[in-house]
Amino acid sequence: MLEFLAEPFMQRALLVALALGPICGFLGVFVTARRMAFFSDTISHAALTGVAAGFLAGFEEPTIPVLLYCSLVAVAMLWLRERTQLLNDTIMAVLLSSSVAGGVVLLSLQRNRWAELDKFLLGDILSVNWTDVGVAWGVAFFVAGVLLWKLTPLVLLTTHEDLAHVGGIRVRAMNYGFVILLTVAVSLSIRALGILLVTSLIVLPPAIARSLSHNLRQHIMLSFIVGVVGAGGGVLSSYPLNLPTGPTITLTLSLLFVLSLVVRRLRRDATDAKPSA
Repeated sequence: MLEFLAEPFMQRALLVALALGPICGFLGVFVTARRMAFFSDTISHAALTGVAAGFLAGFEEPTIPVLLYCSLVAVAMLWLRERTQLLNDTIMAVLLSSSVAGGVVLLSLQRNRWAELDKFLLGDILSVNWTDVGVAWGVAFFVAGVLLWKLTPLVLLTTHEDLAHVGGIRVRAMNYGFVILLTVAVSLSIRALGILLVTSLIVLPPAIARSLSHNLRQHIMLSFIVGVVGAGGGVLSSYPLNLPTGPTITLTLSLLFVLSLVVRRLRRDATDAKPSA
């Protein structure tokens, strides 16, 4: 039934999905709790300029330029939030639109690269090599390690920033550190889902987990599990259905989201139907 897993490209794609899915789900718990979903969307769209700049600089695989430019945009968002009176969504919209426009202009200078743009817009996880697999797992372990190491102060920062500051937590450093971790995860996930869809890997797992969990511990664990199921299931179902893998991962997560809402409603109805003591 799963004979296609004998294909090396499917093995590599599945391994990358199983690395990035859960770690993005883990990060997503704090992204959604801090209302930073648009933040991750801005970073992913900024990758277009990183891709175009990388091509212009002669990179065949522009992962490093993408990571550098996305990190610059992430830091700029925090810096502008601290130094100006602009609202967060205004800052993000300015940087998102500017980055997309800049990327299109840079790509217009090298029209021979237009054919390669699809794999960055919609993802091309089936083309990853074993080096990509190693990098994905290395980054996943690193991000997970940092999140677990700083879990308590990060939770306090997420729930009550003023209290975290009073408690001696270096709020500014934590904020910058968190957005850099988020940027690394988003930049690497672009290869799997593409610029247009990568936010789904950050937002959907915690949204699904939130419908089913009762506390933060369950929220984190379920989001991690949903990341595994959604990313892995998307890869496994895309091949026999002959569908593009990145969008299939997103649709798998979307289906799980709908199912989570149904389960939550059934659970609520069952609770309401219980006779009071």
